[in-house]
Amino acid sequence: MLEKIFVKIRPAAESDFCILCENDKHVSSEMLKKKLRDGNILIAEVGEEFAGWLRYSFFWDEIPFMNMLFVLEKFRGKGIGGELVREWESLMFGQGYKTLLTSTQADECAQHFYRKLGYRDLGGFFPFVEEYEMILGKRLQ
Repeated sequence: MLEKIFVKIRPAAESDFCILCENDKHVSSEMLKKKLRDGNILIAEVGEEFAGWLRYSFFWDEIPFMNMLFVLEKFRGKGIGGELVREWESLMFGQGYKTLLTSTQADECAQHFYRKLGYRDLGGFFPFVEEYEMILGKRLQ
């Protein structure tokens, strides 16, 4: 059963740099600084505690692409990931975007999570020796 808690979603600030560096090992610290400057990270908090983040960019410089969605282990199963995604979707829709993209490896459970949120399979590719990378998309209304 999903335990619902109050989560606050907000744009990341420069003061979040250290905690993001500690937790987001998928990009360099320089890229994190750029993402912070560009406003491309959302932070989830439970009370005053850091619970997770969503980092995005733009595919072909025009389609919002969710690069990273991560909820800390102790906060999983409480709806925080869904809240982050819905806030991002709302933000993108408010800026006039109608299509969103993300990806996940075929061997990860995230594909089921995204499908429950209305994303559908669009294709994929094999990035060298890694697992098949699935591309998922959603049209906003």
